[in-house]
Amino acid sequence: MKPNIVFLDEYTLGGADLTRLHELGRYTGYSTTAPDEVADRCRDAEIVITNKVVMRRETLAALPGLRLICIAATGMNNIDLDAAAELGIAVRNAAGYSTHSVAETTLGAAIALRRHIVYYDRYVKSGAYSAAGQQFHFAKPTHQLYGSKWGIVGLGAIGHEVARLAAAFGCEVRYTSTSGAVREEPYPAVSLPELLGWADTVSVHAPLNDHTRGLIGAPELAVMKQSAILVNVARGGIVDEAALAEALDRGSVAGAALDVFSREPLAADNPLLGIREPDRLLLSPLISEASPSAATTTSASAAAASASSSNCLSVRPSRGISRPNIVA
Repeated sequence: MKPNIVFLDEYTLGGADLTRLHELGRYTGYSTTAPDEVADRCRDAEIVITNKVVMRRETLAALPGLRLICIAATGMNNIDLDAAAELGIAVRNAAGYSTHSVAETTLGAAIALRRHIVYYDRYVKSGAYSAAGQQFHFAKPTHQLYGSKWGIVGLGAIGHEVARLAAAFGCEVRYTSTSGAVREEPYPAVSLPELLGWADTVSVHAPLNDHTRGLIGAPELAVMKQSAILVNVARGGIVDEAALAEALDRGSVAGAALDVFSREPLAADNPLLGIREPDRLLLSPLISEASPSAATTTSASAAAASASSSNCLSVRPSRGISRPNIVA
């Protein structure tokens, strides 16, 4: 018998073709799911697919038929992994689904900041350039990536791709490991303080966990060069947004780009929305994860994870203490 499959937030895949998922079982999909709807909607599910919907211990404990959670993204911080392990619920993520999309977004944001693209675009469209009577306008000095220093926080799959692209643009690349893992890499490994003080561009590609939450706050931002920029396309909780807003207003960092936030959607009173020079800050709503090709890859990954779960579903282990099979 085919399993009951529930997808809690289909809209996060931007209209990707989910036909393969429909073919794998008795499928029910919801565009969005509120926190108080999760338990009821998953009541009969054996497989749950979620991108951003949070599943905490009390929710998992109330779902005795649940055998597999497929996360339609790379990060797994929305699932209580310890509870899943204790309850014998397997967990899979879509590792690698958005590597190129996120890396391209990172490079694009860095170029836009270093060349003040937003300011100059508005200058031309406002009519000021037409009225200036001069070909050139040097109000904001621009900087190239070539010959600059790029620091990477977290050298996983995405971090590696960003490093490759940055090196191709002529940047010198160094990285810091947030896991503490020691391995052979083509780039020098340094401590976080050393990286922040050295780099012209710092990009964040680490998972959100107890170690990385608040990893870059006021003390870390104070170490950065005043000419440096920060790009966070990982998870919002890694960067202290209030501290970043203050650093931008003080001029202790030159600019920043965020595609992720501690609360999504962004709270209306987030201090980042009130900085004095908005052109120093690029904000976007998770566009690095939302390209059609990335969404298609995500749905395929979810389908593959669901299809490969036959042992998990057919054996139906008792919900005792076991570690879920987590792909990171």
